[in-house]
Amino acid sequence: MLERLVAEPGDGLDDEERAELRATLEAGLAVLRTGGGIDAEELLSELRARG
Repeated sequence: MLERLVAEPGDGLDDEERAELRATLEAGLAVLRTGGGIDAEELLSELRARG
C-alpha cells in the first residue's frame, strides 16, 4: 500500500524548540568528537536482545 502525504514547509518547531534541538544535537556531536558514544552495531545488538 502506498500512502501519499502533502509535505508542509517548516519543521513545526518554534524558535525556542529549534534552539533546544540545535543545542542538544551540538552536545551529542561534542561527545562523539571526544570518543564518547556507543557503536551502532553494539546498540542494535543490545536492542535486538531485549526483544
